[in-house]
Amino acid sequence: MQIKSMPECERPQEKLLYGGVQQLSNSELLALIIRTGTNKKSAVQLAEDVINHSCEVLGDLGRAEVKELTEIEGIGVSKACSIVASIELAKRLISDPGGSSRKIIRDCSDVAELLMQEMLYEKREKLIELLLNVKGEVESKAVISVGELSGTNVHPREVFSPAIRRGAAAVIIAHNHPSGDPTPSEDDILATKRLVEASQLIGIKLVDHVIIGNGTYTSLRAEGIIPA
Repeated sequence: MQIKSMPECERPQEKLLYGGVQQLSNSELLALIIRTGTNKKSAVQLAEDVINHSCEVLGDLGRAEVKELTEIEGIGVSKACSIVASIELAKRLISDPGGSSRKIIRDCSDVAELLMQEMLYEKREKLIELLLNVKGEVESKAVISVGELSGTNVHPREVFSPAIRRGAAAVIIAHNHPSGDPTPSEDDILATKRLVEASQLIGIKLVDHVIIGNGTYTSLRAEGIIPA
């Protein structure tokens, strides 16, 4: 059944307007993003197909990419882009609801809270840097590199160049392990030690290197790899 053929009280947009967004199912919310259906299916039915496909094939809609979504009948590039963009916006709002510019980092749990949701669904290792001022506030956040599943390139020049350009007092780096296990690898430890040496030469403190897993994290400062 096409949405226009539904009783008005059952249409997603009208339900949102008159009952509030909490009244909508996941399929109805996604239907508002997709906006239009096909000759055979309504936007709600297409949304159900997307959610079912994502759960069965990808494990979660949060992992979806444009190419994968266009494999679903009725989902073209435009609809797929709208879905992926909406998911990315949700991740950013969850990980940084008030804007990271004034976020104060007190310990590794603050780093995990800031970045966990953003990095949770990444399929490749992603290296993020937080630039701190003298008060320990996050002035900016930058993606340093995105690597293959085998690892991320962590070169001191790439890590400290943004900090030097922006006059940061200190930096924190974080990257994810797509496997979900945040246990540092030998490469992680060696790269961190090299960054500690570089930070001492440059005069910009490396506060921590946090590895994000599936709901868990490891601080290389807490592990003693980075001097307290």
